[in-house]
Formats: sequence, C-alpha cells, structure tokens
Amino acid sequence: MQFTRRDALAVGAGAALVAGLPIRAMAMGDEYIEAFTGGAEVGEGGITLTAPEIAENGNTVPIEVSAEGATEIMVLALGNPVPPVATFKFGPLAASQDAKTRIRLAKTQDVVAIAKMDDGTFAKASASIKVTIGGCGG
Repeated sequence: MQFTRRDALAVGAGAALVAGLPIRAMAMGDEYIEAFTGGAEVGEGGITLTAPEIAENGNTVPIEVSAEGATEIMVLALGNPVPPVATFKFGPLAASQDAKTRIRLAKTQDVVAIAKMDDGTFAKASASIKVTIGGCGG
C-alpha cells in the first residue's frame, strides 16, 4: 500500500477534527453557562455539589446540590450530547435551597453546578465522575 499526499491530508484532517471535539464540548458548556448567567462573572464557593467519584452505571448517577440563598441552580454534564441536565428554581418560601436527583452520564466527565444567588451573584462547583458503563447509548 502506498501512502499518498491525499491520504496524509485526510488523516491530518481527521486528527484535527478529533482533537477539537473536547474543546467544542467545553465551549458548548461555556455557552450554556453564559446564557444562564447573562455573561456575569462566576465565583467559586457558596455552592456544594455532592457526587460519587466512580459511578458503576451511567444511567443512574446520584447527585446533590445545595446553595444557601440561591434562587436557581443549573446542573451541566459537559460530556453528554446535551449538557444541561437540570435547573432547580427556589421560591421565596423555600425552606432550603438544595436538591437531590439522579442523572444520566454518557461517559467519564465533569459535572458542573452554577447557582444564582438572591443578590444576583453566581457561584460554581464541579465534580469529576468516572463512569464505568455509559448511560447514553454507550
């Protein structure tokens, strides 16, 4: 088999495409965060994201988010085909600003929670979850 210049270009283009996929996934997550925050700066702390370090099954991964004084909390799974997982809204009469749920993860990835506080600021927490069996068709 002879390796031609056309073959080299095709392999190079394929490698560039594959190398750009994680960047595109992070950029997609950034787009959702910017839409949620309206472009405001997101600080660290003030929100707690509890998730397992290793999930044996990506179909049902338990997570818990809490942020005292939050009006909304958005959860993103950056490695999923569609990153937004859930948005929890808390009214003025909410006894606590926390939520527990189970999410589906396609593969090992970062899960990010962004909280909108009642004073208009935003806080961020993230967790890296290793998935042994994918939940989104994987």
